[in-house]
Amino acid sequence: MIAPPRLTSIQTGQVCKLKKALYGLKQAGKEWFAKLSSFFIYVGYTQSMNDYSLFINSSEGSFTTLLVYVDDIILARNDKEEIDRIKEVLNKTFKIKDLGDLRYFLNFEVARSKKGIMMNQRKYALQ
Repeated sequence: MIAPPRLTSIQTGQVCKLKKALYGLKQAGKEWFAKLSSFFIYVGYTQSMNDYSLFINSSEGSFTTLLVYVDDIILARNDKEEIDRIKEVLNKTFKIKDLGDLRYFLNFEVARSKKGIMMNQRKYALQ
C-alpha cells in the first residue's frame, strides 16, 4: 500500500487504519450486514434468534419476513401495504432494485401455482 500524499511521518512497519469498510475486503460483508440489520431493527423488525439473517414484523394480522443473503433480500408478506412501505424506505436509504417475484434463490427454482409454492433444484441438477 502506498501512503496517502499528505502523510509525512512514515516509518518502517507502520500501517494505515481504515475507518470505513471497503468493498472487497474481508470486513466489508460484516459491516454491510451490521448496517442493514440495525436499519431493519430501527424500522420495527425483530431479528430471529434461530437465523440471524431472518427479520420478522408482525402486528394486527400482518406478518412480514425479510431474509437476507449478502446483498439479496427476500420479502414475504400477507400485507401488501407493509411490503410497499419497507421497499420505499429501503430505496430511500440504500437505493435498491426490485427484481419482482422470486424465481431463483441459492440454486432453488421457485414456482407458484394455485395449489401453492414449489421449490426445486432442477436447473442445478441438470448442470
